[in-house]
Amino acid sequence: MTALFALATSLLWGLADFGGGLLTRRTPALTVVVVSQAVAAAVLGVIVVATGAWGEAGPRLWFAVAAGLVGPVALFSFYKALALGPMGVVSPLGSLGVAVPLTVGLVLGERPGPLQFAGIAVAVAGVVLAGGPQFRGAPVQRQAILLTLLAALGFGTVFVLIAEASSSVTGLFLALFVQRVTNVVAGGTALWASVRRGSAGLPGDGFPWRALPSFAFVGLADVAANGTYSVAAHLGPVTVAAVLASLYPVVTALAARGFLSERLRGVQAAGAGLALIGTVMLATG
Repeated sequence: MTALFALATSLLWGLADFGGGLLTRRTPALTVVVVSQAVAAAVLGVIVVATGAWGEAGPRLWFAVAAGLVGPVALFSFYKALALGPMGVVSPLGSLGVAVPLTVGLVLGERPGPLQFAGIAVAVAGVVLAGGPQFRGAPVQRQAILLTLLAALGFGTVFVLIAEASSSVTGLFLALFVQRVTNVVAGGTALWASVRRGSAGLPGDGFPWRALPSFAFVGLADVAANGTYSVAAHLGPVTVAAVLASLYPVVTALAARGFLSERLRGVQAAGAGLALIGTVMLATG
């Protein structure tokens, strides 16, 4: 079941990233983050009230608050890095955040079997290659590399924090709600500061009301991914759950191929194949 929920996480995060990428073509990235997370927070608020999840409030919620603060920083750093450096270099480096939960799991005493260790190595290599790393062309700015590594550290930290934020299903609903509210507050503050400095907060033709269902999809898919990852991390080794959940760049690349007819380069196709092989090794090891 750990593999099933972790793979569901990759699917949901991959589709959320793909949808968010499409939205940012017309709407500022900060606005996409704030609106999508606000929709998710509203839906989660209804669920929390309906399930009586407030009764699960406790010290664990501080992990959700921390995840809500770290998440926007990671996203903003990632978007800034994409603007500074070649996407073919930035994208695969961002997936290296899987090292954080892997390290935490090993420190806590998790010891995957030999086949799973090999699967971890194969899957991580596949994820990096699926991003289509390319080091030719425009030089990679040092700031872009540093921002990407900061984003990767943030993504990996969110993996760890959200897994610790709850111990029950209703508690998970509450933790995700708190995380999203924190995301909206932190992201909204950053958006307000950006607009005050003269940056655009909306497209030239105003708020994209017709795209609201897309905003909702991105926010809810991201929430669902956090939830399935938390379940996966509780059902089995964090080392296995984290690696399988980190396959989302493969999903994003395949979605771009299917919906936008973007061609996969040879290295990306090879990476997707390695990721699939690593997944099988992890699930059967």
